[in-house]
Amino acid sequence: MAATRSPLIHVMTRAAERAGRAMLRDFGEVEQLQVSRKGPADFVSVADNRAERTLKTELAKARPRFGFILEEGGTERPAEGETRQWIVDPLDGTTNFLHGIGHFAISIALEQEGQILAGVIYNPVNDEMYWAEKGQGAYMNDRRLRVSGRQRLDQALIATGVPFLGHGDGDRFMAELGALMPHIAGIRRFGAASLDLAYVAAGRYDGFWERGLSSWDVAAGVLLVQEAGGFVTEIEGGRNPVFAGSLLASNSTLHTHLAKRLVAERPPPAASPSVPSEG
Repeated sequence: MAATRSPLIHVMTRAAERAGRAMLRDFGEVEQLQVSRKGPADFVSVADNRAERTLKTELAKARPRFGFILEEGGTERPAEGETRQWIVDPLDGTTNFLHGIGHFAISIALEQEGQILAGVIYNPVNDEMYWAEKGQGAYMNDRRLRVSGRQRLDQALIATGVPFLGHGDGDRFMAELGALMPHIAGIRRFGAASLDLAYVAAGRYDGFWERGLSSWDVAAGVLLVQEAGGFVTEIEGGRNPVFAGSLLASNSTLHTHLAKRLVAERPPPAASPSVPSEG
């Protein structure tokens, strides 16, 4: 039986699908632009902004009083007496898009006074629509999602993000990587935090950690993992992962094991500049 989507989820998925259709057309141009003298970077910036305009138009049309937190367009406060706002990343995985790699997503969340009420993450390349509403479970298209049931680190596949171009703390990341690598089955870095979290919700990854994140990177994904039965905190254990900038997500058992190793490890004294990484 198909999962029942509320009117709110219909609004969000319809906006994501409309933006996704245009994004796919733009993505089809990237391969040709790779060999041009100018290169695809400016084109991708145009595609990113076009997707954000489409999302904003569709969401505002359906819920005109809600505010916005937009990756490109900044913040717009809700109407007087309203406390709900959209948190939107029109293109998570920009570097993948830029290089013609079909692993990127549109992420939309609805937030109210610090709580995420609904979330949608859409990869238009493979038409996977991840969605969740608080208290109603998490889904990929019409399939109910559950986080992985693995209990042992040596069987766990963990995703992360790597500091790049001087952004983030490379020494700390290398220390955390060193603390985990001897104990887990594998580490993946695919370049889109929203999809990393969606994959944790779907049980494809057993966990995910990263620092230096923004709310639009993770707001929808945090709710997906929680509604799929997972556990999400800041890496040091704080309960504000959407806005705090660091995040650890897994099932409850692995979360405890991962947090213990990540928090116990401290970076060595800096001997050289931070290694580059990507977002």
